[in-house]
Order: sequence, then structure tokens, then C-alpha cells
Amino acid sequence: MRRIYLDNNATTPLSENARRSMRAIIELFGNASSMHKDGRLARQAIEKARANVAALIGAEPSEIIFNSGGSEANNTVFNILAERDFGNRNEIIVSAIEHPCVLASAQKLEKKGWKVWHAPVDEKGKLRISEFNKVLNEKTALVSVMLANNEIGTVQDIAKITQLAQKAGALMHTDAVQAVSKIAVDVKDLAVDYLTMSAHKIYGPKGAGALFVRTGAPFLPLIVGGHQENGRRAGTDSTLGVVGFGLAAKMAKNMIEKYQKIAKLRDELQRQILKKIPFTTVNGDGSLPNTLNVSFAGAEGESILLALDEVGVEVSTGSACASGDGKPSHVLMAIKADPELAHGSIRFSFGLDNDMKDVNYVMRVLPEIVWKLRAISTVKIGDKNE
Repeated sequence: MRRIYLDNNATTPLSENARRSMRAIIELFGNASSMHKDGRLARQAIEKARANVAALIGAEPSEIIFNSGGSEANNTVFNILAERDFGNRNEIIVSAIEHPCVLASAQKLEKKGWKVWHAPVDEKGKLRISEFNKVLNEKTALVSVMLANNEIGTVQDIAKITQLAQKAGALMHTDAVQAVSKIAVDVKDLAVDYLTMSAHKIYGPKGAGALFVRTGAPFLPLIVGGHQENGRRAGTDSTLGVVGFGLAAKMAKNMIEKYQKIAKLRDELQRQILKKIPFTTVNGDGSLPNTLNVSFAGAEGESILLALDEVGVEVSTGSACASGDGKPSHVLMAIKADPELAHGSIRFSFGLDNDMKDVNYVMRVLPEIVWKLRAISTVKIGDKNE
């Protein structure tokens, strides 16, 4: 059976270039903190990767801290607030559609006495700037707003949000895990203090990520007990993962044009779904070129996912990190989606390996799946021949 992978926001396959680089270095077992030859060779490989990752986002290599991935990077930023004295600044602003690891990190600080504001978004997922300004004040220590949403693909105007945050004296963090390689990301243009990246979203290996920390921005390590990463993240360097990340970052500089072509696939799938499957709703504004989130009235999302999987199509019901909890997506709830529609949501996220044949195959199998599920649903929808 042909398999069509449309869950690239959850993870991307390891690119052949990254795979080759990791194979070539797998025998380089030396500890990068050691002074002997094998250690020096490992250090050279890591620093080359650091330069590649920095170049991808317009940063200086010294501003890149390697870690295990996006969740660790996000936790690290919030840990700075937990461990550092910010005086009278004891408030945090996050958007209502942040990744669960950001929301959970903010909640931890809330339990320690911090005031956390969840800034609302509009029906497309864009931050409501007027509402954001109402809670932004001289007590705000940190603003955290993701650059591109992982579920609905909405891209925020981070440069504008950063300008407002820093005018109020607050630090600015953005989770750019889903944005890097798909759209242009330059830390100088965004002017953020902290930015999160993850290797496995850009065709690199799982277990490797990075946190950009602007020179001069406050910082305290989340993991202590070692001098690695210039004392900013303890633990033996993962040479293999970092090298794979570096190669993926080098290749990712040329992906933006490819993603513009991928957007045509996404747009065609959206067009055919709306034409051939009535009673459907598109969630988000389509600004991330590979992402399409659709709610099918009268059909449960997990059932659609499993039925598609049986015929060779792999998709998601939303964030892979939040799947399985049985609750409607907090992102869809934040954009005021109907709870029933939220439960009928499917995320199609395209990657570099997809083509128009994939779109056409999905549209051969998807309509019948949706109508079969609607036929047994307690929520009655119109006839498929209407």
C-alpha cells in the first residue's frame, strides 16, 4: 500500500544529507570537552554545526545554545524568571494558542506567585493587539508569542509585538519551531531576546534543538552541573545529534522557495475539500505555507485519522504533543471554534516529499470516509448528494 505522509508539523523525516553527515561522524566518539585529538575533532564538528544553525536565523554563533529540543528551550526561558530577581516585574504574557510546554511553564510560575495573562487571538489565530496592549505594562517581565502556530499555521507579526514588549521594558521570546525553514526568520528583524528551534522540524534528528539568546539578554541555565555550552547547558555534548542539526540547518536555508511551491499543494487540497465535502470549516489564515487545518462537521477527527491511516494517509488531529487527552484543541477553542467542530478537526501538514499525486489520492478517499462517519454520527449533517 502506498503511504502518504502529511504530518510534517509533528516531525519531518531525516534528510539524506543529515543522515550521511551523521553516518560519517558516528565513529567520532570523542567527548567534545576533552583536550585530546578525538575531543578536538568532536568540538570542531559541533562548532561548525553551531555556525550553520546561527546562519539560518541571522544570529552570532555565540548566541546559540544547543539542547535536546523545543520543549527544553522553552522551559529554559521561563526558568530564567523562576531563578532571577526581576524586582517589581512579576507578570508574564503568553498568547492563548501557545505550545503546551509554554503554557505549562507559565502555569508553574503562576503557582509561584507570578501573574500570567493569556492574550486572546481573533478567529484566524492572530494576536489581538488591542487586548495585548491592555495587559502589557511596567510589571511585565516576559512576553512569549509563537511565530507560527503548529496546529493552524497562523503566523504572528513578532517584530511588531517585540517592539511593543520592549517599549514596556519586557523581554521577548518566540517559539519559532514551526516557522524556521518554512518562512524567513531573522533574529535581527524580529529583535527578540530568545528564540526556540528544533532539529526534527527541519529534516534533522530528534533530540537536538537550540535556543537563541541575544547577546546581553538575561540568562540562567535550566540544567546545571557542567561547563558545556559555555556553562549555559550542562551535559555531555550530543555530537551526533548536533552535527545532524547543523547539516539540516545548512540545507534549510534553501527551503523557503520550496515551501512556496508546497503552498500550491496545500491550496489545492483546501479547494477540493471545500468543493467536494460540504459542511467543513478551514481553521487559521493559511500564512504558514504547508499547513491546512479543517473541521468536518458531524465526523470525529480521530476516526477520520484512523480511517485515513488504513488507506495509507498519515495526518494529525492537531498537535502531536497534545494528542490522546480527549479534549478539544485549546488552539481551536481560542479561535472560538464550536467544540463539536473542534473534535472533528484534521491537520494536513505538507513536506518536501509531497506532490500533486498525494493531493489527488487524498481526495479519492477522504470524501467517502467523512460521509460514512457522518452517517453513524449523532450529529446529523445534510446528505452527500446535496
